[in-house]
Order: sequence, then structure tokens, then C-alpha cells
Amino acid sequence: MLTHMLAATFRPKVGGFTLVELMVSVSVTSILTAIAVPNLGNFIVKMRVDSEISQLHRILLTTRNAAINSGYKAILCPLDVNFQCTNQWQKELSAFVDVNDNKKFDSDDNETLLSIRAAIKSEDKLIYGIGRTKITFKPTGHLSGLANGTFRYCPKNYENHSRGIVVARSGRLYQSSDIDNDGIEENRGNKEISCD
Repeated sequence: MLTHMLAATFRPKVGGFTLVELMVSVSVTSILTAIAVPNLGNFIVKMRVDSEISQLHRILLTTRNAAINSGYKAILCPLDVNFQCTNQWQKELSAFVDVNDNKKFDSDDNETLLSIRAAIKSEDKLIYGIGRTKITFKPTGHLSGLANGTFRYCPKNYENHSRGIVVARSGRLYQSSDIDNDGIEENRGNKEISCD
């Protein structure tokens, strides 16, 4: 009898959930998922745009610094198969020092690529001026010609998350910001970044 009482006392407890506890857990998880999923999409788009703007800012700085350090003009542009600059800014961007000043990349004249920024993989857009094919920095760090303007990175179906980089004639770069706290970024002149 003592053995029977000891066995009953040391019987392991079986753990688990009741049906009510399980239903409450599933309900709470469903509500949290319904709230989080739309915000997750916005978060992912914002991160992608921030990454693209950061990469663009870096290659612009690399190009400008190369012009200053080399004493030659440096160009940033999308190159075609003939190494001519095009206006397809969403494609691969190349930065190079234009030693012979012919406004195209010539590896035969000891011109080397400084940096390459990969093409945009999604259906997003990168826009820089109408018909503009290149940005040229002079050895002073200033822009050559009237190439100042604003790069606009526009994510597909999320235009309100568009960002930009202003390239001033002085060669300085300014990233857009949400100056008026309306959720849409503006350039230094308080003009909203638009993809039209």
C-alpha cells in the first residue's frame, strides 16, 4: 500500500493547453499579424529606398573625390555597349576619370573604372533630369556645365516613399528629407520629391 501511495505522489504531471487557451493564442496571433503585415511592406520598401540612396550618394562622392584628387574631370553615367553615356539611370552606373576629355570611357587611354553601382533590380525608377546622360565633376569639385539637378528614386507602387539627392553646381550633395513632417520627402527648396 505504501508503494501505491508513493507512486501516486510522484506521478509526473502532463502539461498542455486547454482548448480555450489555444483559441485565445490563435486569436491574438491573428490580430498581431493583421496589424504587422501592412507595416512590414512599408518598412521593407523604406529600407530598399534608403539602401539605394546610400549607394548612389557613395558613388557620387567617389566620382567627385576622384576628380579633385586626379586633376582630371570625372564622370558618373550609365554606359552602353560602346562605352558611351546614356540616359538610362536605372541601369548599371559607372564612375571613371576622363583623362582624354572625350566624355566616354576609354580603357585604351589608361582610363579605369573607379566604381560601379549595380542596376536597380526591381521595377523602381531612378530619374535624373530630362535627357541628361552624365554628371561631370571638374578638378575643383564643381560640376561641369549645367548638370545640376535632383536624382529621384521612385519605388514602384510606393511613390510616397520616394527620396532624392540634390547635386548642386558647387558639386555638393544634399539628400532629401521630410521637412514639413507630412510623410513625403522634399528637396532643399521645399519641393516634394515627385516621380512624374
